Amino acid sequence: MAKLRVGILFGGRSGEHEVSLLSAASVLRAIDKTKYEVVPIGITKDGRWLTAEHAERLLKGESKNEEHADEGARSTRTTALRAGDPEATPGAAVLAAGEAVVVPPEPAHRESGLMPFQSDASALRRASDRAINVDVIFPVLHGTFGEDGTIQGLLELADIAYVGAGVLGSAAGMDKDIMKSLFRAAGLPIVKHVTVLRSQFEREPKRVQKLVESKLKYPVFVKPANLGSSVGISKAHDGRELGPAIVEAAKFDRKIVIEEGVGGKKNKAREIECAVLGNDDPKASIAGEIIPCKEFYDYDAKYLSEGSEAVIPAKITKAEMKTVQRLAIAAFRAVDCTGLARVDFLMGPGSPNQRRKIFVNEINTMPGFTAISMYPKMWMASGMSYSELIDRLIQLGIERHEDKKRNRYSR
Repeated sequence: MAKLRVGILFGGRSGEHEVSLLSAASVLRAIDKTKYEVVPIGITKDGRWLTAEHAERLLKGESKNEEHADEGARSTRTTALRAGDPEATPGAAVLAAGEAVVVPPEPAHRESGLMPFQSDASALRRASDRAINVDVIFPVLHGTFGEDGTIQGLLELADIAYVGAGVLGSAAGMDKDIMKSLFRAAGLPIVKHVTVLRSQFEREPKRVQKLVESKLKYPVFVKPANLGSSVGISKAHDGRELGPAIVEAAKFDRKIVIEEGVGGKKNKAREIECAVLGNDDPKASIAGEIIPCKEFYDYDAKYLSEGSEAVIPAKITKAEMKTVQRLAIAAFRAVDCTGLARVDFLMGPGSPNQRRKIFVNEINTMPGFTAISMYPKMWMASGMSYSELIDRLIQLGIERHEDKKRNRYSR
Protein backbone atom coordinates (compact mmCIF):
# COMPACT_ATOMS: atom_id res chain seq x y z
CA MET A 1 0.00 0.00 0.00
CA ALA A 2 1.39 3.38 -1.05
CA LYS A 3 2.20 5.89 1.67
CA LEU A 4 0.03 8.96 2.00
CA ARG A 5 1.91 12.02 0.68
CA VAL A 6 1.76 14.85 3.21
CA GLY A 7 2.95 18.34 2.34
CA ILE A 8 4.20 20.30 5.37
CA LEU A 9 3.70 23.97 4.46
CA PHE A 10 5.58 26.53 6.56
CA GLY A 11 7.21 29.96 6.70
CA GLY A 12 5.01 32.62 5.16
CA ARG A 13 4.80 36.39 5.04
CA SER A 14 3.53 37.02 8.57
CA GLY A 15 5.34 38.36 11.60
CA GLU A 16 5.15 34.81 12.98
CA HIS A 17 7.36 33.42 10.20
CA GLU A 18 10.11 32.21 12.54
CA VAL A 19 7.62 30.59 14.91
CA SER A 20 6.25 28.67 11.91
CA LEU A 21 9.74 27.35 11.15
CA LEU A 22 10.04 25.97 14.67
CA SER A 23 6.58 24.36 14.53
CA ALA A 24 7.27 22.77 11.14
CA ALA A 25 10.64 21.40 12.24
CA SER A 26 8.96 19.70 15.20
CA VAL A 27 6.22 18.20 13.00
CA LEU A 28 8.77 16.89 10.50
CA ARG A 29 10.77 15.24 13.26
CA ALA A 30 7.75 13.58 14.88
CA ILE A 31 5.56 12.54 11.94
CA ASP A 32 5.38 8.78 11.32
CA LYS A 33 7.54 8.33 8.22
CA THR A 34 6.62 4.65 7.97
CA LYS A 35 3.07 5.81 7.31
CA TYR A 36 3.58 9.07 5.42
CA GLU A 37 5.80 10.32 2.62
CA VAL A 38 6.63 13.85 3.73
CA VAL A 39 7.12 16.79 1.35
CA PRO A 40 8.38 20.01 2.98
CA ILE A 41 7.13 23.16 1.22
CA GLY A 42 8.37 26.58 2.31
CA ILE A 43 7.22 30.15 1.73
CA THR A 44 9.72 32.98 2.08
CA LYS A 45 8.99 36.20 3.94
CA ASP A 46 8.49 37.94 0.60
CA GLY A 47 5.98 35.31 -0.53
CA ARG A 48 8.08 33.06 -2.79
CA TRP A 49 7.31 29.35 -2.60
CA LEU A 50 10.11 26.81 -2.21
CA THR A 51 10.17 23.21 -3.36
CA ALA A 52 11.31 20.48 -1.01
CA GLU A 53 14.97 20.63 -2.05
CA HIS A 54 15.33 24.23 -0.91
CA ALA A 55 12.74 24.20 1.87
CA GLU A 56 14.67 21.55 3.84
CA ARG A 57 17.58 23.93 4.38
CA LEU A 58 15.81 25.98 7.00
CA LEU A 59 14.74 23.00 9.11
CA LYS A 60 18.20 22.25 10.49
CA GLY A 61 17.99 25.07 13.04
CA GLU A 62 21.55 26.09 12.27
CA SER A 63 22.85 29.62 12.59
CA LYS A 64 23.73 30.95 9.16
CA ASN A 65 24.49 34.28 7.56
CA GLU A 66 25.54 33.70 4.01
CA GLU A 67 25.15 35.56 0.75
CA HIS A 68 23.90 33.61 -2.27
CA ALA A 69 25.32 34.65 -5.61
CA ASP A 70 22.48 33.15 -7.67
CA GLU A 71 20.18 35.55 -9.46
CA GLY A 72 17.14 36.49 -7.37
CA ALA A 73 18.60 34.93 -4.22
CA ARG A 74 18.35 36.50 -0.78
CA SER A 75 20.75 36.48 2.13
CA THR A 76 19.65 34.45 5.13
CA ARG A 77 19.67 35.56 8.71
CA THR A 78 18.81 34.00 12.01
CA THR A 79 16.46 35.15 14.72
CA ALA A 80 16.88 33.69 18.17
CA LEU A 81 13.43 32.75 19.37
CA ARG A 82 11.82 30.79 22.08
CA ALA A 83 9.33 28.33 20.69
CA GLY A 84 5.57 28.75 20.89
CA ASP A 85 5.47 28.37 24.64
CA PRO A 86 7.84 29.15 27.14
CA GLU A 87 10.74 26.67 27.15
CA ALA A 88 13.90 27.36 25.16
CA THR A 89 14.49 26.07 21.64
CA PRO A 90 17.26 26.49 19.06
CA GLY A 91 17.29 29.53 16.81
CA ALA A 92 15.43 29.25 13.51
CA ALA A 93 17.03 30.08 10.16
CA VAL A 94 15.03 32.20 7.77
CA LEU A 95 14.15 30.52 4.46
CA ALA A 96 16.90 30.21 1.87
CA ALA A 97 16.30 31.32 -1.72
CA GLY A 98 14.49 28.85 -3.93
CA GLU A 99 12.21 28.10 -6.82
CA ALA A 100 8.84 29.86 -7.08
CA VAL A 101 5.85 27.55 -6.83
CA VAL A 102 2.12 28.23 -7.00
CA VAL A 103 -0.98 26.15 -6.50
CA PRO A 104 -3.06 26.26 -9.70
CA PRO A 105 -6.80 26.81 -9.26
CA GLU A 106 -7.43 24.06 -11.81
CA PRO A 107 -5.10 21.11 -11.10
CA ALA A 108 -3.38 19.50 -14.05
CA HIS A 109 -4.80 16.07 -14.99
CA ARG A 110 -7.12 14.88 -12.20
CA GLU A 111 -4.66 15.04 -9.34
CA SER A 112 -4.32 17.83 -6.82
CA GLY A 113 -0.84 19.17 -6.41
CA LEU A 114 1.65 22.00 -6.40
CA MET A 115 3.13 23.01 -9.72
CA PRO A 116 6.04 25.35 -10.52
CA PHE A 117 4.60 28.32 -12.42
CA GLN A 118 6.00 28.87 -15.92
CA SER A 119 4.78 30.93 -18.85
CA ASP A 120 5.89 29.03 -21.96
CA ALA A 121 4.70 25.55 -22.92
CA SER A 122 8.11 23.82 -22.94
CA ALA A 123 8.93 25.17 -19.49
CA LEU A 124 5.52 24.07 -18.26
CA ARG A 125 6.16 20.52 -19.50
CA ARG A 126 9.49 20.50 -17.66
CA ALA A 127 7.74 21.91 -14.59
CA SER A 128 5.14 19.13 -14.65
CA ASP A 129 7.94 16.62 -14.21
CA ARG A 130 8.84 18.37 -10.96
CA ALA A 131 5.26 18.81 -9.70
CA ILE A 132 4.76 18.16 -6.00
CA ASN A 133 1.65 16.00 -5.90
CA VAL A 134 0.35 15.54 -2.37
CA ASP A 135 -2.69 13.90 -0.79
CA VAL A 136 -3.01 16.38 2.06
CA ILE A 137 -1.35 19.62 3.19
CA PHE A 138 -0.49 20.38 6.81
CA PRO A 139 -0.26 24.20 6.77
CA VAL A 140 1.93 24.92 9.79
CA LEU A 141 1.50 28.63 9.16
CA HIS A 142 0.75 31.14 11.89
CA GLY A 143 -0.81 34.57 11.55
CA THR A 144 -1.46 36.66 8.46
CA PHE A 145 -1.58 34.86 5.07
CA GLY A 146 -1.55 31.47 6.76
CA GLU A 147 -4.08 31.37 9.57
CA ASP A 148 -6.54 33.92 8.16
CA GLY A 149 -8.26 31.95 5.40
CA THR A 150 -6.05 33.06 2.51
CA ILE A 151 -4.00 29.86 2.14
CA GLN A 152 -7.10 27.83 2.94
CA GLY A 153 -8.90 29.47 0.00
CA LEU A 154 -6.00 28.65 -2.29
CA LEU A 155 -6.08 25.00 -1.23
CA GLU A 156 -9.86 24.88 -1.68
CA LEU A 157 -9.47 26.16 -5.25
CA ALA A 158 -6.85 23.49 -5.92
CA ASP A 159 -9.10 20.83 -4.32
CA ILE A 160 -6.40 19.67 -1.92
CA ALA A 161 -7.24 18.22 1.50
CA TYR A 162 -5.65 20.16 4.35
CA VAL A 163 -5.36 20.17 8.12
CA GLY A 164 -7.25 22.70 10.21
CA ALA A 165 -10.08 25.17 9.88
CA GLY A 166 -11.62 26.13 6.56
CA VAL A 167 -11.79 29.57 4.97
CA LEU A 168 -14.59 30.91 7.19
CA GLY A 169 -13.30 29.46 10.46
CA SER A 170 -9.76 30.65 9.77
CA ALA A 171 -10.82 34.17 8.80
CA ALA A 172 -13.26 34.54 11.70
CA GLY A 173 -10.73 33.13 14.15
CA MET A 174 -8.10 35.61 12.98
CA ASP A 175 -10.19 38.78 13.18
CA LYS A 176 -10.65 39.56 16.88
CA ASP A 177 -13.54 41.94 16.18
CA ILE A 178 -15.54 39.41 14.12
CA MET A 179 -14.56 36.61 16.50
CA LYS A 180 -15.95 38.49 19.49
CA SER A 181 -19.18 39.21 17.61
CA LEU A 182 -19.62 35.49 16.97
CA PHE A 183 -18.79 34.66 20.59
CA ARG A 184 -21.37 37.19 21.79
CA ALA A 185 -23.99 35.78 19.39
CA ALA A 186 -23.29 32.31 20.82
CA GLY A 187 -23.87 33.59 24.36
CA LEU A 188 -20.24 33.19 25.46
CA PRO A 189 -18.81 35.41 28.22
CA ILE A 190 -16.39 37.97 26.75
CA VAL A 191 -14.72 41.07 28.18
CA LYS A 192 -15.99 44.57 27.41
CA HIS A 193 -14.33 45.97 24.32
CA VAL A 194 -14.45 48.71 21.68
CA THR A 195 -13.34 48.44 18.06
CA VAL A 196 -12.03 51.51 16.22
CA LEU A 197 -10.57 52.05 12.76
CA ARG A 198 -7.07 53.38 12.13
CA SER A 199 -8.51 56.10 9.86
CA GLN A 200 -11.01 57.06 12.55
CA PHE A 201 -8.24 57.51 15.14
CA GLU A 202 -5.98 59.42 12.73
CA ARG A 203 -8.85 61.78 11.88
CA GLU A 204 -10.28 62.28 15.38
CA PRO A 205 -7.92 60.98 18.09
CA LYS A 206 -9.60 62.91 20.94
CA ARG A 207 -13.05 61.64 20.00
CA VAL A 208 -11.76 58.06 19.88
CA GLN A 209 -10.18 58.42 23.31
CA LYS A 210 -13.42 59.87 24.68
CA LEU A 211 -15.37 56.94 23.19
CA VAL A 212 -13.03 54.37 24.74
CA GLU A 213 -13.11 56.05 28.16
CA SER A 214 -16.92 56.25 28.09
CA LYS A 215 -17.20 52.49 27.52
CA LEU A 216 -14.22 50.99 29.35
CA LYS A 217 -12.24 51.40 32.57
CA TYR A 218 -8.44 51.47 32.70
CA PRO A 219 -6.29 49.53 32.33
CA VAL A 220 -7.11 48.46 28.77
CA PHE A 221 -5.38 46.21 26.28
CA VAL A 222 -4.96 47.60 22.76
CA LYS A 223 -4.59 45.05 19.95
CA PRO A 224 -4.46 44.89 16.16
CA ALA A 225 -7.62 43.00 15.15
CA ASN A 226 -5.75 40.71 12.77
CA LEU A 227 -2.43 39.43 14.09
CA GLY A 228 -1.07 36.73 16.35
CA SER A 229 1.67 36.02 18.90
CA SER A 230 0.71 39.22 20.76
CA VAL A 231 2.49 41.36 18.15
CA GLY A 232 1.48 45.01 18.42
CA ILE A 233 -0.35 44.58 21.74
CA SER A 234 0.08 47.13 24.53
CA LYS A 235 -1.40 47.66 27.97
CA ALA A 236 -2.58 51.22 28.56
CA HIS A 237 -2.86 52.08 32.25
CA ASP A 238 -4.32 55.55 31.69
CA GLY A 239 -5.25 58.14 29.07
CA ARG A 240 -1.63 59.17 28.48
CA GLU A 241 -0.74 55.66 27.37
CA LEU A 242 -3.85 55.03 25.25
CA GLY A 243 -2.89 57.13 22.22
CA PRO A 244 0.62 55.64 21.79
CA ALA A 245 -0.85 52.14 22.26
CA ILE A 246 -3.38 52.74 19.46
CA VAL A 247 -0.61 54.12 17.22
CA GLU A 248 1.44 50.95 17.83
CA ALA A 249 -1.48 48.63 17.07
CA ALA A 250 -2.38 50.65 13.96
CA LYS A 251 1.00 49.77 12.44
CA PHE A 252 -0.28 46.22 11.99
CA ASP A 253 -3.96 46.50 11.07
CA ARG A 254 -6.68 48.97 10.04
CA LYS A 255 -8.91 47.72 12.88
CA ILE A 256 -7.92 48.08 16.52
CA VAL A 257 -9.63 46.21 19.34
CA ILE A 258 -9.46 47.77 22.81
CA GLU A 259 -10.41 45.52 25.74
CA GLU A 260 -11.06 46.30 29.39
CA GLY A 261 -8.54 44.56 31.62
CA VAL A 262 -9.91 41.76 33.77
CA GLY A 263 -9.12 42.35 37.45
CA GLY A 264 -8.94 46.13 37.22
CA LYS A 265 -5.95 48.18 38.37
CA LYS A 266 -5.07 46.07 41.40
CA ASN A 267 -5.25 42.51 40.06
CA LYS A 268 -4.05 40.62 37.01
CA ALA A 269 -6.17 38.09 35.17
CA ARG A 270 -5.04 34.48 35.08
CA GLU A 271 -4.38 33.19 31.54
CA ILE A 272 -5.97 29.78 31.00
CA GLU A 273 -5.73 27.79 27.75
CA CYS A 274 -7.55 24.74 26.40
CA ALA A 275 -6.93 22.66 23.26
CA VAL A 276 -9.78 21.49 21.03
CA LEU A 277 -9.56 18.66 18.47
CA GLY A 278 -12.14 17.36 16.00
CA ASN A 279 -14.54 18.28 13.23
CA ASP A 280 -18.28 17.95 13.83
CA ASP A 281 -17.79 16.31 17.26
CA PRO A 282 -14.87 18.22 18.84
CA LYS A 283 -13.26 17.27 22.16
CA ALA A 284 -11.45 19.46 24.68
CA SER A 285 -8.18 18.67 26.43
CA ILE A 286 -7.14 19.25 30.02
CA ALA A 287 -6.67 23.00 30.43
CA GLY A 288 -3.35 24.64 31.21
CA GLU A 289 -2.24 28.00 32.55
CA ILE A 290 0.43 30.44 31.43
CA ILE A 291 2.13 32.46 34.16
CA PRO A 292 3.96 35.20 32.22
CA CYS A 293 7.28 36.59 33.32
CA LYS A 294 6.10 40.07 32.37
CA GLU A 295 3.00 42.13 33.15
CA PHE A 296 1.13 40.18 30.49
CA TYR A 297 1.92 37.44 27.96
CA ASP A 298 3.25 39.62 25.14
CA TYR A 299 5.60 38.63 22.29
CA ASP A 300 8.74 39.03 24.41
CA ALA A 301 7.28 36.93 27.23
CA LYS A 302 6.29 34.22 24.74
CA TYR A 303 9.48 33.95 22.72
CA LEU A 304 12.40 36.00 23.99
CA SER A 305 12.41 36.45 27.76
CA GLU A 306 13.17 33.82 30.36
CA GLY A 307 10.82 32.96 33.18
CA SER A 308 7.32 32.42 31.78
CA GLU A 309 5.85 29.24 33.21
CA ALA A 310 3.37 26.72 31.78
CA VAL A 311 1.29 24.83 34.34
CA ILE A 312 -0.58 21.74 33.09
CA PRO A 313 -3.13 20.99 34.37
CA ALA A 314 -4.14 24.47 35.43
CA LYS A 315 -4.63 24.88 39.17
CA ILE A 316 -8.37 25.45 39.04
CA THR A 317 -11.31 23.57 40.53
CA LYS A 318 -12.95 20.60 38.80
CA ALA A 319 -16.03 22.72 38.16
CA GLU A 320 -13.89 25.47 36.59
CA MET A 321 -12.07 22.88 34.47
CA LYS A 322 -15.40 21.60 33.13
CA THR A 323 -16.54 25.16 32.44
CA VAL A 324 -13.36 25.93 30.51
CA GLN A 325 -13.69 22.74 28.44
CA ARG A 326 -17.36 23.41 27.70
CA LEU A 327 -16.68 27.00 26.67
CA ALA A 328 -13.69 25.95 24.55
CA ILE A 329 -15.88 23.60 22.49
CA ALA A 330 -18.60 26.26 22.23
CA ALA A 331 -16.03 28.83 20.98
CA PHE A 332 -14.70 26.29 18.46
CA ARG A 333 -18.21 25.80 17.08
CA ALA A 334 -19.07 29.51 17.19
CA VAL A 335 -16.46 30.33 14.53
CA ASP A 336 -17.17 27.15 12.51
CA CYS A 337 -13.74 25.72 13.27
CA THR A 338 -12.52 22.25 12.27
CA GLY A 339 -9.40 20.22 13.00
CA LEU A 340 -7.72 22.03 15.82
CA ALA A 341 -7.75 25.22 17.84
CA ARG A 342 -6.42 26.56 21.11
CA VAL A 343 -8.94 28.63 23.04
CA ASP A 344 -7.54 31.21 25.45
CA PHE A 345 -9.39 32.41 28.56
CA LEU A 346 -9.04 35.14 31.15
CA MET A 347 -9.98 34.30 34.73
CA GLY A 348 -10.80 37.02 37.20
CA PRO A 349 -9.29 37.23 40.68
CA GLY A 350 -10.72 35.43 43.68
CA SER A 351 -10.28 32.26 45.71
CA PRO A 352 -11.48 28.74 44.83
CA ASN A 353 -14.28 29.24 47.39
CA GLN A 354 -15.55 32.22 45.43
CA ARG A 355 -17.10 32.21 41.97
CA ARG A 356 -14.31 33.39 39.71
CA LYS A 357 -15.39 34.88 36.40
CA ILE A 358 -14.13 33.12 33.28
CA PHE A 359 -14.07 34.98 29.95
CA VAL A 360 -13.38 33.58 26.49
CA ASN A 361 -10.55 35.76 25.20
CA GLU A 362 -9.75 34.41 21.73
CA ILE A 363 -9.31 31.35 19.56
CA ASN A 364 -6.16 30.36 17.65
CA THR A 365 -6.92 28.12 14.68
CA MET A 366 -3.26 27.17 14.09
CA PRO A 367 -1.54 27.56 17.47
CA GLY A 368 2.17 27.12 18.10
CA PHE A 369 2.91 23.49 17.29
CA THR A 370 6.36 22.63 18.55
CA ALA A 371 6.59 19.56 20.78
CA ILE A 372 6.77 21.90 23.80
CA SER A 373 4.01 24.29 22.72
CA MET A 374 0.90 24.48 24.85
CA TYR A 375 -1.47 22.86 22.34
CA PRO A 376 0.45 19.54 22.04
CA LYS A 377 1.39 19.58 25.72
CA MET A 378 -2.23 19.85 26.81
CA TRP A 379 -3.10 16.85 24.63
CA MET A 380 -0.10 14.94 25.99
CA ALA A 381 -1.44 15.61 29.50
CA SER A 382 -4.79 14.30 28.25
CA GLY A 383 -3.22 11.02 27.03
CA MET A 384 -2.39 11.68 23.37
CA SER A 385 1.24 11.70 22.22
CA TYR A 386 2.64 14.32 19.84
CA SER A 387 2.97 11.88 16.93
CA GLU A 388 -0.56 10.53 17.57
CA LEU A 389 -1.85 14.10 17.53
CA ILE A 390 -0.24 14.76 14.14
CA ASP A 391 -1.73 11.53 12.81
CA ARG A 392 -5.21 12.44 14.06
CA LEU A 393 -5.03 15.93 12.55
CA ILE A 394 -4.13 14.50 9.14
CA GLN A 395 -7.06 12.09 9.38
CA LEU A 396 -9.41 14.95 10.30
CA GLY A 397 -8.22 16.98 7.31
CA ILE A 398 -8.88 14.10 4.94
CA GLU A 399 -12.27 13.39 6.53
CA ARG A 400 -13.31 17.02 6.12
CA HIS A 401 -12.23 17.00 2.46
CA GLU A 402 -14.13 13.76 1.77
CA ASP A 403 -17.23 15.16 3.45
CA LYS A 404 -17.03 18.31 1.32
CA LYS A 405 -16.95 16.18 -1.84
CA ARG A 406 -20.56 15.26 -1.07
CA ASN A 407 -21.59 18.84 -1.81
CA ARG A 408 -23.09 19.68 -5.20
CA TYR A 409 -22.11 22.96 -6.87
CA SER A 410 -24.59 22.83 -9.74
CA ARG A 411 -28.05 21.42 -10.33
